[in-house]
Amino acid sequence: MLDITQTGPTALRMQIGARLRRLRERNGIGCAEAGRAVRGSASKISRLELGRHGFKERDVLDLLDLYGVLDAAERETLLELVREARRPGWWSAYGDAVPGWFEQFLGLEQSATTIRNYEVQYIPGLLQTREYARAVIALEHHDAHHHGLDRRLTVRMKRQDILHRPVGATTLWAIIDEAALRRPIGGPATMRGQIAHLIDVAEHLHNVNVQVLPFSAGGHLALGGPITIMRFAQFELDDAVYLEQLTGARYPEGSEASRYQEIMDLLAVRAARPARTVAFLRDLLTEF
Repeated sequence: MLDITQTGPTALRMQIGARLRRLRERNGIGCAEAGRAVRGSASKISRLELGRHGFKERDVLDLLDLYGVLDAAERETLLELVREARRPGWWSAYGDAVPGWFEQFLGLEQSATTIRNYEVQYIPGLLQTREYARAVIALEHHDAHHHGLDRRLTVRMKRQDILHRPVGATTLWAIIDEAALRRPIGGPATMRGQIAHLIDVAEHLHNVNVQVLPFSAGGHLALGGPITIMRFAQFELDDAVYLEQLTGARYPEGSEASRYQEIMDLLAVRAARPARTVAFLRDLLTEF
């Protein structure tokens, strides 16, 4: 039986959708025919298979009938995932502080086994100190009241729990542009604390790798903004590529997603190795 104790609803929906897609394709059934079986359309099946829509048990049972899945244990396993996927993630308690477009990302992040991240503007959220995070959030939400800022800060700090789980901690590979390290967010004291935290994490948290992309590396294709790639190895799912924008996000697919995978690989090659990164950070610490 699948261990779902640490799995968020978004990844569960993706897993259910991926299983149903494989069953449909194995039986040579098109999306339109599957859509009719659940009183919907081909687009509904597409949304379900991508995990972008909640599942009803009735729909899943009808699809399993169509796909010829009659084994009681297999059917019940999938229904168990459907029931679990209905449970809200911990972030649902912070609905006033989490925009709707960001909820899907949180679900993916909290379920990923490996996260690769490139940042050019800020230190990655999973590696921010409390003081640095507060300064960033204050910049992004300068018109929010104090209570709202505190709740957003709580969400950002709680996200970092995935790196410290006793079992199944997420592996993070973070590439940070030198520009983000030199931008004095929150003032010198805050930056000293943030850089010291990066050194500590790089040296002692074995599931986290930190690389600095120095100015000396020259121009590169990722200058336009941050890239996050999440892997869900235990679910046999495709990697999810996430591109955050000012008031929303994109999830490239297909050849476009593959291109971002290539760009991330190139960045990792051009960035300073983890050991050299620690030396770079120690030198930088003396400048603040």
